Amino acid sequence: MFESLQERLGSILNGLTGRGALSEADVSAALREVRRALLEADVALEVVRSFTDKVREKAVGAAVLKSIKPGQMVVKIVHDELIEMLGAEGVAIDLNAPAPVVIMMVGLQGSGKTTTSAKIAKRLTERQNKKVLMASLDTRRPAAQEQLRQLGEQVKVATLPIVEGQTPVDIARRAVQAAKLGGHDVVILDTAGRTHIDEPLMVEMADIKKVSSPHEILLVADSLTGQDAVNLAKSFDERVGITGLVLTRMDGDGRGGAALSMRAVTGKPIKLIGTGEKMDGLEEFHPKRIADRILGMGDIISLVEKAAENIDAEQAAAMAKKMQSGKFDLNDLAGQLQQMSKMGGMGGIMGMMPGMGKMKDQMAAAGLDDKMFGRQLAIISSMTKAERANPDILKHSRKKRIAAGSGTDAAEINKLLKMHRGMADMMKAMGGKGKGGGLMRGMMGGLAQKMGLGGMMPGGMGGPGGMMGGGMPDLSKMDPKQLEALQKQAQAAGLGGMKGLPGGLPGGGGLPGLPGGMKLPGLPGPGGGLPMLGKNGPGKKK
Repeated sequence: MFESLQERLGSILNGLTGRGALSEADVSAALREVRRALLEADVALEVVRSFTDKVREKAVGAAVLKSIKPGQMVVKIVHDELIEMLGAEGVAIDLNAPAPVVIMMVGLQGSGKTTTSAKIAKRLTERQNKKVLMASLDTRRPAAQEQLRQLGEQVKVATLPIVEGQTPVDIARRAVQAAKLGGHDVVILDTAGRTHIDEPLMVEMADIKKVSSPHEILLVADSLTGQDAVNLAKSFDERVGITGLVLTRMDGDGRGGAALSMRAVTGKPIKLIGTGEKMDGLEEFHPKRIADRILGMGDIISLVEKAAENIDAEQAAAMAKKMQSGKFDLNDLAGQLQQMSKMGGMGGIMGMMPGMGKMKDQMAAAGLDDKMFGRQLAIISSMTKAERANPDILKHSRKKRIAAGSGTDAAEINKLLKMHRGMADMMKAMGGKGKGGGLMRGMMGGLAQKMGLGGMMPGGMGGPGGMMGGGMPDLSKMDPKQLEALQKQAQAAGLGGMKGLPGGLPGGGGLPGLPGGMKLPGLPGPGGGLPMLGKNGPGKKK
């Protein structure tokens, strides 16, 4: 979503950080570019003006201009103001009211209200153990009520039985009554939309609000809307009174202006963001994390949370144990590739790693993308059990059969086997070292050590099992303060702070321990799917 804005701001701010001293003219020139970048990203003009004025006021001062590294100070000011624009703290859905708590979903037609209602219901049921009832108040759009019923079945959440001929207000009244009788904790009202804002829609919303007394009124808006998003948010807030925003399609290729504008204009918090069509494609909105991503600083906490959600603890522990014994076959490699794809693939993970956003293009050019992992999984799936367990038996005739079965060729099979052999050799070398200290040093060229994660995370970030394997912490045992401490450690190490921004990592934008700049061997790290960027590239035997 924010890639183009990230690139523009990154290059502008990088020009500032490279200088020993800054004049007022330097700051003004940079802010002109920042202003242009924000306008091109569809951020509302009044928001851009306010943002650049605040940055200029703080940046053009003796304390900043005479500081040792004024460029870094300006970057910090831009970062802080971005967080302020997005809302200083993340705000969750408020359920602190007598049951049943009514959540009313409003927005234009096609913004994703029905799907988002089901996603929220699933989230509240699974994460907060709430009993939820959903009701569709959309009597105009064909099969809208049937769509919500089917989504309810999919996420295992009750929906209000459909009664033909009832008005939206009648359905709202019946939903609240049914929730009281059924002992439900939360009622989600999925209201009708229009292709544009009109008077009958606003009157209907006001009537529904009157009979259902919602505790939360969430405006669902398409993040690709652009400048018009501001008018939409203002209209709904003035007529209905919204309590929060939900932005959908944040995984799209829009320019991110809606996210930056709507919070600033309405003063209402963005509570959730939709990141895909699947029912689990919903995330809480954390302003600081989004600001970090926009400025190319990564988002370690979200990466850790995503890993903890998607990794099977028992499977990861078994994998870590196996790796410590120095064994690593093609079944293990397939498991790691699948885990990586669950976490959003190479692009999703790289976007959250500090300073790695810029490397996505280089990786794509080198053919290191999620399609490559799909082909590798197809190759492994086309093998027999014996071949997966013992790749050494793969001779020409077997490779020919596997290539035909997976729709690939012998060259790709050889690449996969070479990659696996390099990883297996590393496992053998690391096996028997007990604490996996050597593995941590090998993985990602010492990245985990530089971040100081070894002590905080069981097994370390690059411990046995690697980032996606057994080395992930149990987040249920980590409180938010520990997660914040984790982010601070990353920043202190120069991985999330100002050092080297926007190249990000120490060493001029490259990775620690990676000689020759940006050469990326196509080797997922041991037990983890992240590229092996240490000294032992793929196929290099020790």
